[in-house]
Amino acid sequence: MALSEQMYTTKEAMLYSQRVAQLSKALWKAVEKDWQQWIKPYDLNINEHHILWISYHLKGASISDVAKFGVMHVSTAFNFSKKLEERGYLTFSKRNDDKRNTYVELTTDGVELILKMNENYHQTQHSILEGSLALKDLYGRFPDFLDVMAVIRNIYGEDFIDIFERSFQNFNYTLEDKTDINA
Repeated sequence: MALSEQMYTTKEAMLYSQRVAQLSKALWKAVEKDWQQWIKPYDLNINEHHILWISYHLKGASISDVAKFGVMHVSTAFNFSKKLEERGYLTFSKRNDDKRNTYVELTTDGVELILKMNENYHQTQHSILEGSLALKDLYGRFPDFLDVMAVIRNIYGEDFIDIFERSFQNFNYTLEDKTDINA
């Protein structure tokens, strides 16, 4: 019996797994609804928006990076990126020092679309945001999900977390002095 198997019972493992599954499904359902309402006016689906968002913040990401960070299969990332290219939002390229990977970058229209969606964020309802406001009022900040981040790090690896942190640093930088919900 492995050490990890000795540290918990089957009952504990099953209860934990079911709790995570149920809570994740409930959270995803709310996130998905909020996300779809936000992007609906722009005739995008969630995968397309996520690819645009990743491309915007990672600036010249490979399709492999988009797939990894977007938590989607490489063929899904490529196929939806192709659709975005056809609509004039993305361009594909190869690099002289890396002919094996395909890279995507936003076009000017793609950047304008992302900025327009960000500006119109509050035009739709966001139940996740609204459901978190009581915690922000109580603690002075939104939940930071440190435990969840640790689990995700153990599942997807340090590279995923590094990309996650880098993209949110870029996101925070692009929003500085541009968006203030209290203004």
